[in-house]
Amino acid sequence: MNNQHMKMLAILAGAVIAGGCSTMAADQSSSVASSDSASVVELQAAQRRVNELESTLAERDRKLASAEAQLAASGTPAADTSLFPPNPKAGECYARVLIPAQYRPVSEQLLTREAGERIEIIPARYETVEETVLVREASTKLEVVPAVYGEVEERVLVKPASTTIVEIPAEYDTVTEQVIEKPAHTAWKKGPAAVQTSNVLSQTTTDTGEIMCLVEVPATYKTVQKRVLVRPARTQETAIPAEYKTVTKTVVTKPETTREIAIPAQYDTVTVTKLVSPATENRVAIPAAYENVTRNEKVSDERMEWRQVLCEVNMTKSNVMALQRALAEKGYYKAGVDGIIGGQTLSAARSFALDNNLPAGSNYVPIEVVEKLDLSL
Repeated sequence: MNNQHMKMLAILAGAVIAGGCSTMAADQSSSVASSDSASVVELQAAQRRVNELESTLAERDRKLASAEAQLAASGTPAADTSLFPPNPKAGECYARVLIPAQYRPVSEQLLTREAGERIEIIPARYETVEETVLVREASTKLEVVPAVYGEVEERVLVKPASTTIVEIPAEYDTVTEQVIEKPAHTAWKKGPAAVQTSNVLSQTTTDTGEIMCLVEVPATYKTVQKRVLVRPARTQETAIPAEYKTVTKTVVTKPETTREIAIPAQYDTVTVTKLVSPATENRVAIPAAYENVTRNEKVSDERMEWRQVLCEVNMTKSNVMALQRALAEKGYYKAGVDGIIGGQTLSAARSFALDNNLPAGSNYVPIEVVEKLDLSL
């Protein structure tokens, strides 16, 4: 709540100051207009402007009184005196501007590279020379003296004596003989014994009166042919005489021998690269490197400042034309002199102020610029 009251008081204070300046400037404008024999229309327009400014000033005074009353009721202390221009004068206008922080260049020496050393390698040195080198050492070798051969005839065994076993098959013969076809037996037959021959063994009478005789029946034979073994199979050993053959044979008449042959050493002349001096290293000290750098050092902090500026009511057409001519004579104003305080006029005034180390603004003309141009507005 207190911060809002402070902001309100600051806004109304700036409005009161601007309004007061406008009223005083309006009076001066009226006198200048009458002295210049201005037309009645221009005077009426100026008077209407003054009336509007006075009405605005009255409204702002009312708001300021109301804000001060609210601050007093809330126990908030009065506004800081920096919200008002110091020692304001009647007929003057002020603008509260932000003065940026001021810096100055400061040079200092900084270490960019620490001291060290560089190692330089000096390469080895070689030279090319010719020298005789042993290609092959002396040695000996054995030479074979081949054998001497001759031809002789001799009887050679082709197949040695041997025996063979011959198998003699078994011998058989066919014989005839009788064999029992049906062996002897007894049987009961009807009829008396006189009828049944002498082979009757006994007889009997049945209940029916029939006579039954027990007759002896002789065996019956048959003649068959039979193959019988006369001599079993056997083996017989037979001698096979050796076989010989007369052949021509190559034989060694003088056996193979060896002899030792000496081989002399072999040399050759070659080009070789020989080391004359080995590689070495050289250590070179590298001093530390420094560099001068410039940095900006803050001289003063950012601050707010009140500046006297050219009042709006003082910017009559004749005054603005005088300002434009003065800036044009200095080479800053390039447009036509029309008495209108526009962007080109403000830009020219700002460039002139900066080139002459004067306070400068983008939307107002500081009074120092007017004084530097030897103008009385």
